[in-house]
This record gives sequence, structure tokens and C-alpha cells, in this order.
Amino acid sequence: MSIEEAEVAGNDMPLAVRMRPKRLDELIGQEHILGEGKLLRRAILSKRIPPLLLYGPPGVGKTTLGFIIANSIQGAVKYVNAAFSSVGEIKKILKDANEKLNKDKIRTVLFVDEIHRFNKLQQEALIPDTETGTIIFIGATIYNPRYYLINSLISRSITAQFKPLSKEHIILILKKALQDKKAGLGALPILITDKALEYIALNSSGDARSALNSLEIGALSTPANKDGKIIFNLEVAKETIQKNIFYDKKGSYHYDTISAFIKSVRGSDPDSALYWLAKMLSAGDDPRFIARRLVILASEDIGNANPQALILAVSCFQAVEFVGMPEAGIILAQTTINLACSVKSNASYEALNKAMGDIKHKKTIEVPEHIKTHSENYKYPHDYYKDGEVGGYVRQNYGARRRYYFPKEAGS
Repeated sequence: MSIEEAEVAGNDMPLAVRMRPKRLDELIGQEHILGEGKLLRRAILSKRIPPLLLYGPPGVGKTTLGFIIANSIQGAVKYVNAAFSSVGEIKKILKDANEKLNKDKIRTVLFVDEIHRFNKLQQEALIPDTETGTIIFIGATIYNPRYYLINSLISRSITAQFKPLSKEHIILILKKALQDKKAGLGALPILITDKALEYIALNSSGDARSALNSLEIGALSTPANKDGKIIFNLEVAKETIQKNIFYDKKGSYHYDTISAFIKSVRGSDPDSALYWLAKMLSAGDDPRFIARRLVILASEDIGNANPQALILAVSCFQAVEFVGMPEAGIILAQTTINLACSVKSNASYEALNKAMGDIKHKKTIEVPEHIKTHSENYKYPHDYYKDGEVGGYVRQNYGARRRYYFPKEAGS
């Protein structure tokens, strides 16, 4: 739906749409990119808008900023959802934008929501008019653009990351909606408790749209008491909001979370490791991916300090594949705790890195004659005895020119 259509629909639209800010000074949050003196804010206020790629979780202001920019330049606006668009539609919009610019001197803001859904051909269709400035291109996505968009589009745009709104931001937005008698719920006799507001704010995961939807549902579905008041308390809040975890299973959120998980295990912090594990599992991440990372960690970070760790991790991976979710979570939790609490040593990992470095940067060593296949000069260690024990040791050159492996006090 376009901006104009939304305005015509008026109070028939959801509260989150009705309360959408129209000016930059009304936008709450994202101070790191829109605060006083920030580049993006200066560009918008000067009406010199570069091509923009806005990314971050749902309900944090990406689409709102696009509409604010459109309002600020008083230009034509075309809103496209990439999930339902085509190359043909984009080409028609660009053709109309050229005609409007040449005939009426009016620029067109093309806002493409969910732009990560555009294929390469659709993205390439945007580049000529984006580069010449025929359109003001704004793309929005929940994903990091570098994982989904072509480099030629990214290089022509300013990329701005939106972050989840804070609890304080959400409460402020909810209070505005409760006070606004025209677009909000100010005309209703709502008595809301501080605990209810805080509960919605905490459980909306920084998503203003989710918070406003919960407020609207609770207010409209709760009957007035005998005094004509709508009592919006903690119980009502708990009924109206469903906690959603934003988690990009292919992009930066995914890799940041698994990084936090592995570093917590490496750092011997089982509680933090369990928290990140729970977040990944709750968001539907692949438990086999998590198990594979634990197998790597068992060798890289624990190594010979506790050789059983690798056996446990491999068993965990096999069990996860055999059992599946949700019970696989229990197996992952047990293994995570065990590895986090284990003594650590990266001696094997460091030794391999040193040897690989020599292979890459130094002259390659030839295999010594006496340890080549069928060599007659090879000394077979088991032929040498020490204190009457079979399977001894004999000193001979096996090829290495320097020492790589240095056992640590925590283990070999």
C-alpha cells in the first residue's frame, strides 16, 4: 500500500501504521545514525538524499524513515514489496519516474521493501537510474545487504544498520499512542499499569510494531468495567503479546550468535554458553550446525588437555542427528556444559598453524632417505628396548627442523 492509500484508509489501518511518524524529529530511536550531527540526518535535512540500504530487525523504523524522506522532499513516492514485484514493474516505475522528472521536475522516491528478495536481474535494473539520480532509491531488509545484494548496488548506496529499540524507546512510543486522540488510542478510557507497559516493552524484542499491535489488541478486546474504564493490567499484557526472536539464520545475527556461543565455551562460562545456545535453538537454528562447531572446539580449544572432549563432541553430533529436536537440545546442553567446564589447551591447534606456516612461507623439506618407503636404513623403534620393555624409542631424524608442539600446563 502506498503512503497516500494509507492516509485515505485512516483509522481503518492498524495502530502501528496510524502512529507512524511523518517528520524526522518525531522518529524515536536509532540515534547512532540519525542523532544530531550524524551524516544521514544531515543528508535528509539538506534534502540531498543518497541511495540508501536500510537493514535491521522488523519494527525499528526502516520503512518509517523511507516515508519521512519521501515527505521531506515532497516528491512522488513508489512503494514496492520485493516479494510481489517483477522486473517489468520496476522498469515501468523507472520509466514513469524519468517522465515525471523531465516534464514536472519532480523526483521519485522508490522504496523497495524486503529488497533481499530481488534476484540479480531485478537488482541490476535499479542501477542506471540510481546512479544518475533519476530516482531516490531506498531499499529495506532485515538482512545484512552484503549477504544478499549485488556489489554494484551496495557500492552505490549508503548502508545504515538499524538496531532493536530499547525498552525506554518502546515505552515512549506506547505512551504516545495512548495520548494521541486522533491517530492513537487517546479517545478510549484506558487505564494502563506501569507493569503492563514494561512487560510489553520487554517482550516486544525491540519491535515497535509488535508492541503497538499488542497494545491495540489488548485495549480493544478488554471490556470496560462498571465505571466505563478499560483496565489494561499485567494479565492483559501477558495475553496480548507473543515474544518473537529476530534471528537471521543466514547473515550477521546468526554468525554473531554462534561466535558468542563458541567464545563463551572457550572462556569456560557455561551460563553464557547456555543462553546463546537457547537463543539459537529457540530461533530454529540447525542443531547439527551447532554440534559441528562443538566438535571443532573440542579439538581446537581443549585438545589433549582432555582428549575425551573430542569423543564426547563427536558422540553429541551423532546423537543430535539420531534424535532430532527438541530432545537434541538436551544433548547439546550437556555437551556445552561439559566442554565449557573442561580444562583447555590450544597447543595442538597452534602447532598445526606453525607447521602450516612453514609449508607456506619456507622452503619445502624433502623426506629424509632413511624414512622413505622400503628404506634399509630406517630404525624400527620397536626393535629397541629400554629396561626390558618392548616397544622402545630410538633417536633419529624424522624431518622437522624446528619444534612446533609445546604442551601447556593445562594439559598436553
